[in-house]
This record gives sequence, structure tokens and C-alpha cells, in this order.
Amino acid sequence: MSQRLLVGLLLALGVAVALAQPRAVAVTSLDAPEAVPVQLPGHWFGANATGDRPAVVLLHGCGGIFDARGRLGQRLVDYAALLNAEGWHALVLDSLTPRGEKELCTQRSGSRQVTQLQRRRDALGALQWLAVQPGVDRQRLALLGWSNGGSTVLAATNRLHSEVVRAGIAPRAAVAFYPGCEAELARRYATTAPTLLLLGQSDDWTPAQPCLDLAAMAGSGLTVISYAGAYHGFDGSAPLRVRRDVPNGVRPGQGVTVGGDAAAREASRRDLLEFLRRQLNG
Repeated sequence: MSQRLLVGLLLALGVAVALAQPRAVAVTSLDAPEAVPVQLPGHWFGANATGDRPAVVLLHGCGGIFDARGRLGQRLVDYAALLNAEGWHALVLDSLTPRGEKELCTQRSGSRQVTQLQRRRDALGALQWLAVQPGVDRQRLALLGWSNGGSTVLAATNRLHSEVVRAGIAPRAAVAFYPGCEAELARRYATTAPTLLLLGQSDDWTPAQPCLDLAAMAGSGLTVISYAGAYHGFDGSAPLRVRRDVPNGVRPGQGVTVGGDAAAREASRRDLLEFLRRQLNG
């Protein structure tokens, strides 16, 4: 069995895959308060492959990149392994630590201390950083985000934001797991790259319907796949639970449902890889 198939099988079964330690890097955001650009910590998982290879930016959700023990979160490590097995580089980007935040999940959407404007500029800065790295094919870059990071994917690929166009570099592909779609829906949306949204039909934190409406607006450039009975975080392995510390969601003040779904996890990873292979290897 090839390494790619073995890694894919293990991850689909929810088995953690060991990777070499990532290399710490610093990525310059396009966010520059007081004309001083924000420097973002990054974790670079280089592919064990020759030649210039595709590279994917991994954009964390509202919980940041670290787990409760201060280690890089298992979801991000697993996806880096999945991408590396395809011969693609992976860059995990941290938008919270340099701005003095540990998480945004318990902050109300309208008053979060790290905004989508800042995160969009972080993603655009990461694309520019990747474009000049040795061993990276600047024509085959991608964005991959979860929840708040999925919303960042949409914000960073909306050509109706003037700074997205001014940035001068766009990804070849973009994927967002269970993003919040309301903001881009209100602004109107036209994507700079083929974009895939992976949604849980039962998600009561970032519901699917606004994303379906966004896809109808965007046309052929935006593809949606939804999974029946799946909640927020369906691609993880944690058991379902209600988070009552989250003030946002379909029923404000009543909490949101989060947790993994084995069938949706396996299907979404298959759908993710099929989409990225078409865009990055074609």
C-alpha cells in the first residue's frame, strides 16, 4: 500500500498519524496597524517530494491552533499529514497569538478581538509568503479553513474586496469546512478561485442555509457538499456535546452542538482530496 493510501485510510478511521516536527516560520501579514506589519507564527510541514510542489495554507477556527495542553491541535496535524502524503506542502498559520488572543469562540461575533478583515489580510500575506518559498509552485497554492477560518477563506477569495485584487496573487483552489457565510452573503460574493464548501446539514453554529444562498449567488465557481445529520466539527473525532459558552449560533444563549461524525468525516476527506487533486494536480 502506498504512503498516500495508508495515511488517508488511517485518518479516515480517526487514527492520528505521526509527522516530523514542523519548522517554525514567520509570515508577514498584510495587516499593518500603525504601518508596522503583523508577524504571524507559522508551522511549516514541508512535503517529502522533489521539484516545485503545491502548498496549502491551513486557517484555524475560533479556538486557535493549540489544544488545551498548548500543543498544535490534532486536526491541523492530521490534515498536514494528509496533504504531505499527496506531495503538497502545508503551512499552519496562527492569527491569534501575535494579537494577544487565545480563542474567539466565547466572544460575540460583532465584538471579536480579531476580525475577519485582519484574518483576510493574514491569509493574503500567507499566499505572498508561499509564492517566494523554494520548492513551492506559486501557481498551485490553496487555502483550507475551518469555521472562522473557513469564513476567512471566503473573505480572502472574494474579488469584490478591493484588497483581494490588489494583493496580486490568488490561490488555485480554496476549501472551507462549515464556514459562517452571512458576512460575504451580505456583501455579495464573486470568487477568485474554484471554491468548495463542506457543510453539516444539522449545524446549529454556522448553519448551512446562508452558504447555500451564497453558492446560488456565486454560480459555478462555488461548490457545496453537505452531510446529512452532521454538526459543527463533523470532521473531528470528539463525541457530540453542547457548548453553552458560545454566545453565537442559531439559538443565541442556548449553546451550540459540536462533535465528530464518522461517516461525514470519511466522506469529507475524500471529497476534499478529490477536489484538491483536480485543482492542484491538473
